Amino acid sequence: MRVFKFGGASVKDANGVKNLAKVLSKTGHKGTLIIVSAMGKTTNALETVVKNYFENKDELQSSIQDIKKFHNQILLDLFENERHFVFNTVKLLFEELSGFLKTNKSPDYNFVYDQTIGYGELVSTTIISHYLNEIGLKNTWLDVREYIKTDNYYRRANVEWDLTQKNITSNFDTSQLNITQGFLGSDANNFTTSLGREGSDYTAAIFAFCLNATSVTIWKDVPGVLNADPRYFENAKLLNQISYREAIELAFYGASVIHPKTLQPLQRKEIPLFVKSFLNPENAGTCVSKGKTLDPEIPCFIVKKNQILISLSSLDFSYIVEENISDIFNLLHLYKMKVDVIQNSAISFSVCIDNIYNNLEKLLQHLKAKFKVHCHENVSLYTIRHFTPKAINELEVGKTVLLKQLTQETVQIVTK
Repeated sequence: MRVFKFGGASVKDANGVKNLAKVLSKTGHKGTLIIVSAMGKTTNALETVVKNYFENKDELQSSIQDIKKFHNQILLDLFENERHFVFNTVKLLFEELSGFLKTNKSPDYNFVYDQTIGYGELVSTTIISHYLNEIGLKNTWLDVREYIKTDNYYRRANVEWDLTQKNITSNFDTSQLNITQGFLGSDANNFTTSLGREGSDYTAAIFAFCLNATSVTIWKDVPGVLNADPRYFENAKLLNQISYREAIELAFYGASVIHPKTLQPLQRKEIPLFVKSFLNPENAGTCVSKGKTLDPEIPCFIVKKNQILISLSSLDFSYIVEENISDIFNLLHLYKMKVDVIQNSAISFSVCIDNIYNNLEKLLQHLKAKFKVHCHENVSLYTIRHFTPKAINELEVGKTVLLKQLTQETVQIVTK
């Protein structure tokens, strides 16, 4: 049993869907589960729908219509017969989305987000499943929400592992080609939940763990795991091999190629993870498994943009001690801030955070009641694993360094 995951970039248009079929033809498809993300930038477009639902009702229908047109063009490019029942199936999914937005009574943004956002994956997998059947690659479409059960922590749900394991092992035919959605699950009331942005990789790992898969392959538009994001760094190099531990470290610091939660279930059962190019499927790509920490052994660069650096000091120049730090972390937890770096001295405390839930103003108001607060927005957090002095110097050129922290193998630098 193998698990393949295809991201949005790999199925951004009809040619991408056709290429997915070619990859399956070259690699074989029996006993394979395909996890597919939303097509292209559909998730971003659905986020606009959610925003319009709450803030700009006049634009709501047009934002939905744009998504319909995008998918309808892909359907027209894939299916010669416009009366093929896939057209109606996709139409019904969009009607279901519109129906939810018309009848919803909940004011909870995160709940509405999850009920809306999942239609990207539901539509993409519906189109791809029908296309594969059309060209002779017989497959079964599965609704992932019937398999992966979670709590109701919308937008970053936690997997209920025992129930998920039971659902998958008792209702899954491993001998055939199956296709399902990434990123999604459902709670005890069968409402849709999401596992966090880029959570489709995690979906692949969940199924692989529960099915005792022989491998997981993530198909990307890059040759494998690189030592740096080529969008931000020049001369990025391919990493041939990474240990589970090293990959977890890279994911923790924000490497976008692998989702942070993906590696833990794979490591527990020593299931190898391959990251390969869907443009060149015959190439080896990167293998994440037991073994050598890093091959080749070179510095690895990670950047997280649009971060927030908050610097706190006591109002009366007293020490920042355990009680203060406990209060700070309670507030960070209360306002759902993702902490990326912390640094403290006797009378100051700095934290670099990711404001995922847009609660920054509430947090700052709360902090100002007890601390002197200085906030830098839109900063960049750079992390170098296996750094060298040369790598640090080159990174800092032309930047204002606000915070720097070194450990034995890792340096983190916050810049403006």
